Amino acid sequence: MIMQMQADILGTTVIRPRIAETTSLGAAYAAGLAVGFWPDLDTLRTQWQEGRVWQPQIDETRRAHGYARWQKAVERTLAWVE
Repeated sequence: MIMQMQADILGTTVIRPRIAETTSLGAAYAAGLAVGFWPDLDTLRTQWQEGRVWQPQIDETRRAHGYARWQKAVERTLAWVE
């Protein structure tokens, strides 16, 4: 649900990679590059696979309202930190 909300509020496609652990994967790719397992970045780019895609499904009026509410929620959370 959060991914669809992001696509709707941002008005853009949201793509989740097939492998969600991208931090660990990035570290493994960096290590593989360092020792020569992967010859170059272009080879690594071929390894990426799309997992799921969310498309915006609301009109501009609802998008603007949702974005305003999102900003309000973020603003309220900032008061939690002193």
